[in-house]
Amino acid sequence: MNKKDFPIFNEKIYGNPLIFLDSAASAQKPETVLAAMEKMARTYYANVHRGAYYLSEMSTIAYEDARKTVARFIGAREKDVIFVRGATEGMNLVAQTYGRTLLPGDEILLSEAEHHSNLVPWQLLAAEKGVLLRFARVTDDGLLDMDDFKSKLSSKTKLVGMTHMSNVLGTLFPIKEVTRLAHESGALVLIDGCQGIVHEKVDMRDIGCDFYASSGHKLYGPTGIGFLYAKAELMNTLSPWQGGGDMVKTVTFEKSTFAETPARFEAGTPAIVEAVGLAAALRYLEGLTLNAIETHEETVMNALKDELWSVQGVKPLGNMALKKSLISFNIEGFHPQDIAMLLDKQGIAVRVGHHCAEPVTEKYGVSSSIRASIGLYNDLEDVAAFIKALEKAKAILA
Repeated sequence: MNKKDFPIFNEKIYGNPLIFLDSAASAQKPETVLAAMEKMARTYYANVHRGAYYLSEMSTIAYEDARKTVARFIGAREKDVIFVRGATEGMNLVAQTYGRTLLPGDEILLSEAEHHSNLVPWQLLAAEKGVLLRFARVTDDGLLDMDDFKSKLSSKTKLVGMTHMSNVLGTLFPIKEVTRLAHESGALVLIDGCQGIVHEKVDMRDIGCDFYASSGHKLYGPTGIGFLYAKAELMNTLSPWQGGGDMVKTVTFEKSTFAETPARFEAGTPAIVEAVGLAAALRYLEGLTLNAIETHEETVMNALKDELWSVQGVKPLGNMALKKSLISFNIEGFHPQDIAMLLDKQGIAVRVGHHCAEPVTEKYGVSSSIRASIGLYNDLEDVAAFIKALEKAKAILA
């Protein structure tokens, strides 16, 4: 993989080459994405679906072509792709549409490893609607405890919410098996795909879930855009979450009637330029081929695990061997914030904190950890520099 495709790596951080190990939070953007967005903004930008003139027609075509690109990328129908501001909005959309059909005593089953965006919306709904939240156990290794999951799945379960890959533990969850079991029990399934979709190919037809949410900025695209895969047959039976332009059929003072999905859930002017940027990012990934990216990342990740494990005092959260693209860890005797700040001074960006997944972080007995996450632009030289900088930081703090 070529760092030269990403302009930001021409920059220096405190005089050092940038080594970016926080792609799990937000990935850098290749030149093709930046160029596609600039071209649209400069040459054919206008509002979509509304204007009876050339620029609006061109913008509408580009916007809907972006939907086609997302649909192709995830193995879905165009009508099943709803553009949202990000995965957080996508999961809130499910909570505020399907979630509002639930009754007191109905249950939602989540895992202990959920990001706040697949936990807090359900807590808010539970407080309002009287539904009950249950949590499937995560093992000490960082895997979903399938026996515990099965024991908590019942006829009362109306929705299963599950991460595709934990943003703290770096472990993949068996979402296809989870979906099969949930459907057999009569529950719908929402997958938080933010981490998983970046590192392995997904196909909605194969997974079979009812909802799948992802953010563009983790897929090397812009912020402010993401998508929710949601089956049109279900969404057309649900009331809209937000009202405004473009999601209606007719409006009178007495009442409004609503468009079919996806327009039904895309009220107002959407993130048009950002949708074009997302499509450019997905085409970039397709051009590299997902298999080649996965092979490259596996090589880098294996080196990172081996080298980090050799650093004295390293305590990973979960089983080091099972991690896919990120490692959360602490170093015995050192505060993670101090380590991260000294790494930054050497041009190395890592995450520190509870990573917006506070319950699972505390499950492992810590309130904060360092997280190093790789992207397709990372290489073995980055790993070597990271380990060297980590040892230097330890020496300074000792």
